[in-house]
Amino acid sequence: QTPLKKANALIAQMGMTFLNAYVPSALCCPSRASILTGKYPHNHHVVNNTLEGNCSSKLWQKIQEPYTFPALLKTMCGYQTFFAGKYLNEYGAEDAGGVGHVPPGWSFWYALEKNSKYYNYTLSVNGKARRHGENYSVDYLTDVLANMSLDFLEHKSNFEPFFMMISTPAPHSPWTAAPQYTKSFQNVSAPRNSNFNIHGKNKHWLIRQAKTPMTNSSIQFLDDAYRKRWQTLLSVDDLIENLVKKLELNGELDNTYIFYTSDNGFHTGQFSLPIDKRQLYEFDIKVPLLVRGPGIKPNQTNKMLVANIDLGPTILDIAGYDLNKTQMDGMSLLPLLKGDKNVTWRSDFLVEYQGEGYNGSDPTCPGLGPGVTHCFPDCVCEDSYNNTYACVRTLSTSWDLQYCEFDDREVFVEVYNLTADPHQINNIAKTIDQEILEKMNYRLMMLQSCSGATCRTPGVFDPGYRFDPRLMFSNHGVRARRFSVQSL
Repeated sequence: QTPLKKANALIAQMGMTFLNAYVPSALCCPSRASILTGKYPHNHHVVNNTLEGNCSSKLWQKIQEPYTFPALLKTMCGYQTFFAGKYLNEYGAEDAGGVGHVPPGWSFWYALEKNSKYYNYTLSVNGKARRHGENYSVDYLTDVLANMSLDFLEHKSNFEPFFMMISTPAPHSPWTAAPQYTKSFQNVSAPRNSNFNIHGKNKHWLIRQAKTPMTNSSIQFLDDAYRKRWQTLLSVDDLIENLVKKLELNGELDNTYIFYTSDNGFHTGQFSLPIDKRQLYEFDIKVPLLVRGPGIKPNQTNKMLVANIDLGPTILDIAGYDLNKTQMDGMSLLPLLKGDKNVTWRSDFLVEYQGEGYNGSDPTCPGLGPGVTHCFPDCVCEDSYNNTYACVRTLSTSWDLQYCEFDDREVFVEVYNLTADPHQINNIAKTIDQEILEKMNYRLMMLQSCSGATCRTPGVFDPGYRFDPRLMFSNHGVRARRFSVQSL
């Protein structure tokens, strides 16, 4: 069972499925900023979903927006560009220019004000506010985005290449399904993997604070959310089908690349965390990535380690733009998509997140003290001020490994061997070979200060990797810099 049968048939089976696609930060705003800029969060400086965290702030608009890949497509490659949907969580905030702000690089702009909604929202239509109510036939956001997209394909110029970014909030909360789908998947519940509803022993304190076993009401809540998420995706599936049909009708399908992905994963009950994202584990950082288009053979899978910072470089590469002229950290997927056998590829990438708690206490759970946030349901907190971590996620012929360090008093370390332990139950930081720990710590420091080409240097398990242990001690500057909160 899947809510995306059409997406699977029309994109995956007609092209390539990446089995190891990840986000460098499991949260909407930093992740979307990474897609747009092709950069890690430490280079685009969007660290969480708040204006203070640089989400759609004036600083982001000034320093990063002019250099996003859509801006380059439009100004340098002559593309007509179309955006519809959720842009960045704080887009439209008064302090950041309101909905009158249209980022450079978009010929057509239909952006949702603020965060995910399905009804009763405001769109910025090329900088003018348009209110929507709650009448399904004219206001249901997924369908509105679909109709705007079809409209663009109907009326665009045929003399210029085009790029469209359709960013549906679904399956984001509040999980409002279209009326015809509210009865779907009645028998579906969240997956019961071996890490479901168990205590996260040997994990950092935020995971350890979850209540195990979860209450029945928590389990009912997360199962219900899981079902509703699937229901909202049925409308996304319809949108994909309508777009593909329209491209076919226009005679453009065989000449168009279609990418399908998400900005983060999600957990529902793993390690007794009821529901959210922002954690470093596979269920939060791994995302789908399906691609079809010219030169891509049907029904393929690819196991290479890819990240959302690769999307911008890939699309610019397709457009014929010289990637050496960008400051992007990612790599073009085009050689992988075309089946190039001689391509050298990365064996690791960086995951980084800066906690979003605040100094006050969560009003719904006053007993918990300051610094924690998102403590719903049952006062199990999903984030905190010091939930700040960085990881190296490694996938090579010899190792499937994740190494993480926390910026907290414990300077907590988590290490997982995913070959032996795919559900990340056993933290092996205390038992793994010391030399591997030192190399991973050094590699983490390297990646956290990388920019552009230095983000693509050989990983610890690549034949070309060079490790000089003396650098571990002479290079305190890098280490100290690692968790310095960006002053925005």
